[in-house]
Amino acid sequence: MNDVDRSMPAAEVGRLARAVLDAVGSVVVGKRDALELVLAGILAGGHVLLEDLPGLGKTLTARSFAQALGLDFRRLQFTPDLLPADVTGSFLYDQRSGDFSFRAGPVFTNLLLADEINRTPPKTQSALLEAMQEKQVSVEGVTYRLDEPFHVLATANPVEYEGTYPLPEAQLDRFLLRVSFGYPEHEEEWEVLRRRMARRREEAEIKPVVDAATLRAMQSALEDVVVEDSIGRYIVALTAATREHPSVLVGASPRGSLALLLLSRVRAVFAGRDYVVPEDVKEVAAPALAHRITLRPEMWLRRVDPSFVVGEVLEGTPAPASGALPSYAAGGPTR
Repeated sequence: MNDVDRSMPAAEVGRLARAVLDAVGSVVVGKRDALELVLAGILAGGHVLLEDLPGLGKTLTARSFAQALGLDFRRLQFTPDLLPADVTGSFLYDQRSGDFSFRAGPVFTNLLLADEINRTPPKTQSALLEAMQEKQVSVEGVTYRLDEPFHVLATANPVEYEGTYPLPEAQLDRFLLRVSFGYPEHEEEWEVLRRRMARRREEAEIKPVVDAATLRAMQSALEDVVVEDSIGRYIVALTAATREHPSVLVGASPRGSLALLLLSRVRAVFAGRDYVVPEDVKEVAAPALAHRITLRPEMWLRRVDPSFVVGEVLEGTPAPASGALPSYAAGGPTR
């Protein structure tokens, strides 16, 4: 991105983000906190895993964000017989030219909804890994770059459901955060019915609030959000503490620290600030770290949730209270 893209002030990013959330919230009822997390993942340049029971608005959320953000959108239903080529595309023989030509798969889009990703075997799940991490696809030795922005919103059913395959740890780690919606309150569920009757059709349409170029500018502007050294060390301390917790077999990797950094910057912008405070980090800690933690087998029997571990880590790690300048931006204004 060029310097013009990075000139957008934090206040403008926050204003546009709120407008996008308002638009999506007109369709997805009563899930503002979860919607903020999904948008935070997109603004931070990452991919989001929506894990919850069927019928709670995961697919609707992905489609609504694509419409509000003005992005090209494709939906891929993951099934047990889905092949990697069904995701990435493949070479097909063209009888007219007498040669093979590449037919792009659904991954070539701005926002890909990977619906029920854990209903397909690991081999096909892994077909997304290169696209998610490298923003490219390799087919038959040829590499194709994906256009930016590129984001994956994947939905997953709980692993206890029949016909599901657990996501490999390597793929879970590629998701910037994991979000759960939960059942709506009675009034919220009635509001869903009321809006359906009012619009007199099944599908709800949202007018674009921004376009792809504006989204890239918003993403780039987040690089100007200040993270002082004490906040950065706090992020590292939280992630490292997950590796030392007695209930944990494998803790969060350094990619977890990076996720905390990126998401806390977005939370700061949502709050109208161009600098990060410890509360920003705390708000995104569980969504950013819980899915990166592997518990000890005996914890499974006790039904301990990784989010509980993150909560204990937050309680046991002192938060900083410093006004020092960040070492990477010496000479900037103090806060």
